[in-house]
Amino acid sequence: MNDRLNRVHASRSAAVKAGLDHPVIDTDVHVNDYAPVLEDYVAQYGGNKLVDALRKALGGRFVTRSNAGKDWYQQTPEERQFHRTLRAPWWARVTRNTYDLATYTLPALLYERLSEQGSDYSILFPNDVLSPAAAGSEYRQPLHRAINHFHADQYRPYADRLTPVAGIPLHTPKEGIEELEFAVKTLGLKVINIAGGVRRPIRAIAEKYPAAEHPEIAKQAGYIDFYGIDSEYDYDPFWAKVVELGVPVTTHYGSQGWTGRQSISNYMNNHVGHFADGSQAFAKALFFGGVTRRFPGLRVALLEGGADWGSHVYTHLVDRWEKRNRNVVRNYDPAEADIELLASLFERYGGDLLKGRTIDKSTLLRDSLGISALPHSREPDDSEIDDFALAGIEKVEDIRDRWVDNFYFGSEADDRTVAAAFNTKVNPLGTKINAIWSSDVGHWDVPEFTEPLAETWDLVQQGVISAADFKAFVFENPHRFYTESNPRFFEGTEVGRKLGLKGAK
Repeated sequence: MNDRLNRVHASRSAAVKAGLDHPVIDTDVHVNDYAPVLEDYVAQYGGNKLVDALRKALGGRFVTRSNAGKDWYQQTPEERQFHRTLRAPWWARVTRNTYDLATYTLPALLYERLSEQGSDYSILFPNDVLSPAAAGSEYRQPLHRAINHFHADQYRPYADRLTPVAGIPLHTPKEGIEELEFAVKTLGLKVINIAGGVRRPIRAIAEKYPAAEHPEIAKQAGYIDFYGIDSEYDYDPFWAKVVELGVPVTTHYGSQGWTGRQSISNYMNNHVGHFADGSQAFAKALFFGGVTRRFPGLRVALLEGGADWGSHVYTHLVDRWEKRNRNVVRNYDPAEADIELLASLFERYGGDLLKGRTIDKSTLLRDSLGISALPHSREPDDSEIDDFALAGIEKVEDIRDRWVDNFYFGSEADDRTVAAAFNTKVNPLGTKINAIWSSDVGHWDVPEFTEPLAETWDLVQQGVISAADFKAFVFENPHRFYTESNPRFFEGTEVGRKLGLKGAK
């Protein structure tokens, strides 16, 4: 086996890094939790009962079962079809590359190998940091505290180059604020990870079919609250606390199992694009709910879905506002139709179509558009016609300020579609989308820990992005994301040292 010096020398990414005049910040590194030590922390917060709750939550995280309790692998193809049992993720973490497996599990080894990867500073996402969500209201908060405490202690000795995220539950704003304050003020963590939404029951159905008596119905009859538009709760106090504490928000929010991602046989069918779709739902809820208008200092990173969808949604927000803002949308108001003109045009040009029929002006509009175009009991009033009202959009620049400024988009190292983020010819107002370098090492997307930075430089050599884009991607955009939330974020770190910041080692 090569020793460390030989490995560094052999790393393509280390060679790329040697030619750079700026730091490299990896916004998405996945690490494993060594279970025996983690469970010791959990036991301190709730004894064996809490450990059992953790094991149950972890054991069911990627398992889909029939109503009889059989998981996917215990069912026949016929049973999977009958129950519509989703094919869940499988073989999702690095194993054959055992050196990398150890790297993602042992903090000291990860710290030692960062030079092989070519990064100066990495944000760590423990794979099970949000697993308490499945533990129920009795155990959710103590599990989060225990897990966050474990991560804070494990990585504190390496804080100049590594920082783990804190998992924050958001079933209610109150629990989110409590765990946010504990993670930041007590544990000293400085980045949070949230789920992009929380599943809730539809109350009209839940009242008729209580979950305790009808668990199968409860499993199917629900909706997702994305904390913004249409939420049952006011999450503004949580967002306000995030901004007050200077904490950047991150999410890996997927959509496997949603409509169109429900294959009972094929994981990849359910996987392709699912992070982009889930994150899009979350981000749009914040935008249309006015969260980014009320909290311009809020910074949210949407990871693993790529950056091209950020460009896509931004462009289409502009397109739709231009065609459906509160003034222009009157073009489609039935009351704006000139019935007299319409009738005269029918008389002049409709002979072959009408074949002697008499026109009834009172029904002419409905007859022309079709019943499906006018199906409602009444037309919307003035308070119901502006879908952009809560977002406060008065001009295209407002969309840019409330989409581009607040959101950052994690793109993996070899993702060629990142070029869309830098395409000022396509993006409205010549804007660049905030793509941030997110290697995703630790998951199956990255077979070799040392390759991602070199793979991104390959995109420069292939003409996919420019050298300036590369610098923005791996340094400038990530640096801005963290420091716009907290200007002192990199003090005491390797990045701070290279930038000559006060307090850097």
